[in-house]
Amino acid sequence: MSDSVNIPEATRPAEAAQRPAPGPSARTSRSKGEPRFPDGPQPDPAGSHFERRIRSFQPRRSRVTTGQADALSRLWPQWGLDIDGQRVIDLAELFGNANPVVLEIGFGMGEATAQMAAAAPDTNILAVDVHTPGQGNLLNLAEQGGLTNVRVGNGDAIILLREMLTPDSLNGLRVYFPDPWPKKRHHKRRLIQPEFLTLAATRLAPGAIVHCATDWEPYAEQMLEVLDAHPGFENTRTDGGYAPRPAFRPLTRFEGQGLDKGHVVNDLLFRRVPHENP
Repeated sequence: MSDSVNIPEATRPAEAAQRPAPGPSARTSRSKGEPRFPDGPQPDPAGSHFERRIRSFQPRRSRVTTGQADALSRLWPQWGLDIDGQRVIDLAELFGNANPVVLEIGFGMGEATAQMAAAAPDTNILAVDVHTPGQGNLLNLAEQGGLTNVRVGNGDAIILLREMLTPDSLNGLRVYFPDPWPKKRHHKRRLIQPEFLTLAATRLAPGAIVHCATDWEPYAEQMLEVLDAHPGFENTRTDGGYAPRPAFRPLTRFEGQGLDKGHVVNDLLFRRVPHENP
């Protein structure tokens, strides 16, 4: 499962291999400026309301199948969320219950997200991505599986965390296979940075688990370094190293292909420490 929140300028070969075979296209003629999905995700929900900054993702508006387009049109008003930064979300209202909420940043085509949602129906998953086909596919999977504990967010996860979520509102954060931005000049675009962790810490309740996974070893080393150094988190591993893949994280096709090629996948599980007394 690749993280579409972090998409390189040139798609990595392994990522290209995980994409599903082309299906029927949902392309239809429309007037210039007409929304692609009038009742679906917006192309740029936050618009120009927020400052320009280096982003760790590249929005993709690639080919959408007929089934994905149908799911976006029908299900987005009920299960979709445009990240516009203009309001604070009541997560209990969004999901219709007060169950714990885990934020997943970057879910690719959504297969693993749907599997995790099905395996833990009492945990709500707010899954955020900017890849339109993946959004449609996850909505489709959620409907087919009767998964009422999934909501699909469209837009910048930083804006979601900073502007739209309240303190201590999340019980977990998942970042699986984010773009490693392998070139040194692009390392500043990597998502897992001290500033991001400081922001995330304000929205994670004490005891919440941050779970990262990557098949890019230099990025895994950086993740471990910045998480170890951050005062808001502690490693769940007593030896201070990487964790085995937990049973709740499915082995994806993308990951399996990498393992077949000799890639090393590292999981990191860190816990949000209790708040310091003032």
